[in-house]
Amino acid sequence: MSTYHIHDTQVFDELNQQFANQYTVQTTIDGVPTIWVAKNNLVEILLFLRKLPKPYVMLLDLSAIDERLRQHRDGLPDSDFTVFYHLMSLERNSDIRIKVALKEPNLNVPTATRIYPNANWYEREVWDMFGIKFDGHPHLTRILLPKYWEGHPLRKEYASRATEVPPYYLDKGKQMFEQENLRFVPEEWGMKRSGRDEDFMFLNLGPNHPSAHGAFRVVLQLDGEEVVDCIPDIGYHHRGAEKIAERQTWHSFIPYTDRIDYLGGVMNELPYIMAVEKLAGITVPDRANTIRIMMSEFFRITNNLLYWGTFIQDAGGMTPVFYMFADRQKAYDVIEAVTGYRMHPAWFRIGGTAHDLPNGWQRLVREFLDWMPKRIDEYYKATMKNKVLQLRTQQVAQYDAKQALAWGVTGAGLRATGVEYDLRKARPYLGYENFDFEIPVEYNGDAYDRCLVKIGEIRQSLKIIEQCLNNMPSGAYKADHPLAVPPPKNRTLNDIETLINHFISVSWGPVMPAGESSFMVEAVKGITNYYITSDRSTMSYRTRIRTPTFAHLQQMPSVINGSLVSDLIIYLASIDVVMADVDR
Repeated sequence: MSTYHIHDTQVFDELNQQFANQYTVQTTIDGVPTIWVAKNNLVEILLFLRKLPKPYVMLLDLSAIDERLRQHRDGLPDSDFTVFYHLMSLERNSDIRIKVALKEPNLNVPTATRIYPNANWYEREVWDMFGIKFDGHPHLTRILLPKYWEGHPLRKEYASRATEVPPYYLDKGKQMFEQENLRFVPEEWGMKRSGRDEDFMFLNLGPNHPSAHGAFRVVLQLDGEEVVDCIPDIGYHHRGAEKIAERQTWHSFIPYTDRIDYLGGVMNELPYIMAVEKLAGITVPDRANTIRIMMSEFFRITNNLLYWGTFIQDAGGMTPVFYMFADRQKAYDVIEAVTGYRMHPAWFRIGGTAHDLPNGWQRLVREFLDWMPKRIDEYYKATMKNKVLQLRTQQVAQYDAKQALAWGVTGAGLRATGVEYDLRKARPYLGYENFDFEIPVEYNGDAYDRCLVKIGEIRQSLKIIEQCLNNMPSGAYKADHPLAVPPPKNRTLNDIETLINHFISVSWGPVMPAGESSFMVEAVKGITNYYITSDRSTMSYRTRIRTPTFAHLQQMPSVINGSLVSDLIIYLASIDVVMADVDR
């Protein structure tokens, strides 16, 4: 059986000693300690939590909810908009969620950037999507949308379908206007065009540079080949996934999740469906959970093989990527045989999986397990032992554990700094606690060590898949629950109640109970968290998607300033960037 992590509520006693009667506790379905605070107390409370003996060292997420159309708020403080902060303590292995209620027209809160530096991009995103201002923010501008954009898309009055807005057109004048707005003006970012003895050069890297792993632009301020400063510019992949979630049924949003980190496949579906299952009180059978583990680990392998191959390629080695692509195809052959699709299966379901495992799955998995380990040994020897690669990537783009936690880094980037934190061990879900595997950890925090951790993850995933193969439970592959997957066909033909449930579920989608629920998983690039709000409807009221790569890219200037341009490429290669995971 899967176990949900029980959060530490001792923090309420600690808060009471200094802030008694200055906050309100909210009970949530996911069990994350949640408090509402006044905005004039916010900074003081965030600082207090950051400095506790067992501190909340990481700002995992920061976003907002437009509450104006929400019907079922069940005694929560009166609010037009709510800003929430999700803090994480590794020592406690627990989180806390802080909420601030805002009433129109006073949509402003103090910035948290002086306490958590990674609040910078999150606050810019909230301004961009909701129009909420953060007083004292160093550069509060749009981040996902162009600076000339009108409106704030995650407000409820903003159209969510193309049929609700006039047709888009692009004439010559508009094209010139848009191009002009892409021009980088250093003074807008507080940059100088020249120093005491030299003029700086400004270099646009992107938005279509092959080293960028997606459409991404970084503007470099250069003194010769040295990076003086850099401004990462994102949003070229933004598709409005969180807005789409508000107009899709609970089931029909599943295929959209695959396209967030488009190399993570079913791993993207997992936190979403598990948050919905927690909301609905659905218990998933052991067989379905074990199938989910097996398929998730297959996608961890395909992601990490691509990462490893392109990492070598970005460092100047051409050959390995072709071999690793061929091996990815072998993994995709197994994925396709099980799910029917390769990269985006949309195969997990609320309550289980779309189908049971097909006949002959054991042979396919066994063949892959026999094939892969010796290939990894071969690649490791050819690449990671290569002196040129070592000289190119060791001591390059280094950061330590303290910096990683301050910038919200998770996954391999955090474990390469010596922090042994993996949700599959720290907060086991799906039954990971029953599996024997290790957490690969390295200690230098450089590009080379980040790659070593990823290679170690492939080896551990193979170990986990083998245990799934040898110990696959029998039984159902989906829960017998009216809010879950449709019932068996023979029951719908015999029982009118089941037929009605099936009809409503397929045509309109199930109605989920009102409330809030979140679930986080150790995805292929780090921690992915879905935080969903239901207003007792067939669709989500608000779906917040916290992705790891958004945080990783934000850290770039702090790591790369003072290095060479060529080191920037190595840094980008080492953090496993997929731009759709950043932009959503």
